[in-house]
Amino acid sequence: MNHLAKVLFIILTFLIINGCKHEKNNAPSRPNILFIMSDDHGYQAISSYNGTLNQTPHIDRLASEGVLFRNSFVTNSICAPSRATMLTGKFSHLNGQYTNSDTFDSSQVTFPKLLQETGYQTALVGKWHLKSDPSGFDYWNILPGQGQYYNPDFIRMGERYRAEGYVSDLITDEAIDWLERRDENKPFCLLVHHKAPHRTWMPDTTHFNQFVDEQFEIPNTFFDDYQDRQAAAEQKLSVIKDMDLAYDLKMVDPEGEIQTPYRKAFEGQLARMNDVQRQRWDEEYIPKTRAFQEAGLEGKELAKWKLRRYLTDYLRCITAVDENVGRLLQYLDDHGLAENTLVVYTSDQGFYLGEHGWFDKRFMYEESFKTPLIMRYPNGFKGGGELVEMVQNIDYAPTFLDYAGVPIPEEMQGLSLRPLVEGHSPADWRTTVYYHYYEFPNEHMVKKHYGIRTPRYKLIHFYDDIDTWELYDLEADPDEMNNLIGSEDLQPVIETLMKKLDLLRIQYADQRE
Repeated sequence: MNHLAKVLFIILTFLIINGCKHEKNNAPSRPNILFIMSDDHGYQAISSYNGTLNQTPHIDRLASEGVLFRNSFVTNSICAPSRATMLTGKFSHLNGQYTNSDTFDSSQVTFPKLLQETGYQTALVGKWHLKSDPSGFDYWNILPGQGQYYNPDFIRMGERYRAEGYVSDLITDEAIDWLERRDENKPFCLLVHHKAPHRTWMPDTTHFNQFVDEQFEIPNTFFDDYQDRQAAAEQKLSVIKDMDLAYDLKMVDPEGEIQTPYRKAFEGQLARMNDVQRQRWDEEYIPKTRAFQEAGLEGKELAKWKLRRYLTDYLRCITAVDENVGRLLQYLDDHGLAENTLVVYTSDQGFYLGEHGWFDKRFMYEESFKTPLIMRYPNGFKGGGELVEMVQNIDYAPTFLDYAGVPIPEEMQGLSLRPLVEGHSPADWRTTVYYHYYEFPNEHMVKKHYGIRTPRYKLIHFYDDIDTWELYDLEADPDEMNNLIGSEDLQPVIETLMKKLDLLRIQYADQRE
């Protein structure tokens, strides 16, 4: 090699080495964000929260490597309003999404928009349920409306198509496919929003071997008589009275003898299946239907059978969600992304699994008011902890922006959770949370109500076609069975709570009633 060649070789080597260094230094330094949300996943059905009902090893892994929030609450326990709150960091009365019937105002500020504007690559896959098209995303592929469990339709950037398979798997497939195609020189924010375990709780055929003849423990409030609780007495979300044998419990006999108000609607869902799926489905459910017809159950035995039938399908749907959480975590591990990715698992609200005799959500009682929230960021905080501070879904948007180094708009009403998860709990952190539910009348006939919760007490006002108040001492009565609003001994407590309620309504600018 002559002298000139040697010089050129040295220069070329130098450029290559420094070019690689430059490329490496340009790799995203701000954390990636993976926001996984299921639909109607009660905290009771996550083993790191409870451990007695089912096992969720992949979600539990997040908890063991991150932090689990014991007191995480929503602001309005219904699907679309919860989603709007998470996007905007604002209560329903300010973001405009009071009920599922409203159309989301996509012109307002959301955390995906702000992340996108500051260099993040943003994507959304799965359930959207906000009627208007997603905005603030470089890529989106959503289920129309509630979506379907089997062979669901998707809307990809405005184009509708049908995919073959099971919805939880398909959503994760789409999420991983986007991760494979993304711009690796940008940090990403990926929202993976599952349909499951939303009603009608249709499990994947691969999970029919789970919870076989499981004798789930009946909640001690299952046969609640709703004494001194008018709104609770007038609802229509009872497992005993309101669950449809066909639509909810899958009792669809070939002869058509079991006729219910929603049988035809459920038959439409079954019709989406291919031959292999339908054969496996019928092998599972027709024998169960025959056994039910022959048993002739009545009264409390029928009620208990309904609950166990419901829980079996519900928990099987959660198994699919948990497995797909595992797939996403494995992808992060395999591609060296885990250390610099903030992973969040939550649900759009909690859910009743027989407590007070109910399914669904909406009420400010604990099972629907509380929602699971687990966060992991190996590069940012130590794992394995539990936090007891009171947080709400208005806090998600400020938290994501805080970790991304993006200023939090003043209009956002939530607080960043970053100090909490990094072990620096502010002395002035909230000790009271506010709630307001609006969707009445509706199928489930849960009254409009608002209220506050402190670490010990809960005060609720039901209004519109009724005017009643409820007070619960959560230390003495965690099941919320004894309405203490008329207690003379607690009048000083009630007066204090009323003042706190008034102050929070002013703070959050909520004067609607």
